[in-house]
Amino acid sequence: MPLIVVYDANVLYPSTLRDVLIRVGIARLVQPKWTEQILDEVFRTLQANRPDLETTRLDRTRELMNAAVRDVVVSSYEHRIGEITLPDPDDRHVVAAAIHIEAKLIITKNLRDFPAAALEPWGISAQHPDAFLAEIHREHPHALAKIVREIARAWSADESTPGQVVDRLAVDAPRVAGLIRASLRGGSGSG
Repeated sequence: MPLIVVYDANVLYPSTLRDVLIRVGIARLVQPKWTEQILDEVFRTLQANRPDLETTRLDRTRELMNAAVRDVVVSSYEHRIGEITLPDPDDRHVVAAAIHIEAKLIITKNLRDFPAAALEPWGISAQHPDAFLAEIHREHPHALAKIVREIARAWSADESTPGQVVDRLAVDAPRVAGLIRASLRGGSGSG
């Protein structure tokens, strides 16, 4: 059974990182989870920062995200929120969801908001998406290059290349982008 992980809103906001993380779940390398509250935050921020994006397009993206991975949305976790102490109380819902589904990992770019001492009693750790994807790459060396190629094909209307996908991923995950770039150069990412 794949490792259960909760994706925080800040890793689902950047489109390329979001696409890679979802495809990691589709490939069953992990079992990603999120809540409607996490998605509310993602799409509220997208709408605020990108008013040029139509609401119908954002709604469709959300719908596709929830349909992409089987059993991805966590519910009925709210009763746990009051048990959790974090530097930012607004992040407690993420930990509550992780506790509720017995996830071992929260993937977030805001590690300081999820200190080890607060998560340890629950058997949970927080990990940056770059470190998380680097670990995926170590365990499944060809998988991420294959995913990047799939994304480039999906972007084919823009005639995108895997290198361009990696360049965009490097903004949020530079270490793993370098590993994927080396895999693509070596031709080892075809499988």
